[in-house]
Amino acid sequence: MPKPVRISALALVLGAAMMLLAPAPQAVAQSAAFVNAVDLDIVPAEMEKFMAAIKENGAAAVTEPGCREFNIQVLASNPLHVFLYEVYDNAAALEAHRATDHYKKYSATVANMVSKREVRPMNAIAFNSKSR
Repeated sequence: MPKPVRISALALVLGAAMMLLAPAPQAVAQSAAFVNAVDLDIVPAEMEKFMAAIKENGAAAVTEPGCREFNIQVLASNPLHVFLYEVYDNAAALEAHRATDHYKKYSATVANMVSKREVRPMNAIAFNSKSR
């Protein structure tokens, strides 16, 4: 006959506390974010006008409820290659951004300024940063 397992009261209390303190799966899912990564090659003669348009769009985007970040970078080895890193609460927030007047204005303005576009939607896993 197997011996009975004895569990101390302290082990039971610690186990219960760990279960109560563990984040619920729903809370983790709610903190997830949606990333829109966009690579753009800009027509050389249009770069100055493009930068004005994208900066205006990005500044307006971060005022939207679902937009967390709208970052604009230029490739160090190719100043005509622009990389956009946009972070939204979810894919619906990105779609809401695309329905705004400022995005529609940006899109119409830059239609002939972009020679190549690659859009990569991503699900965010972790954001790591430190305060400055």
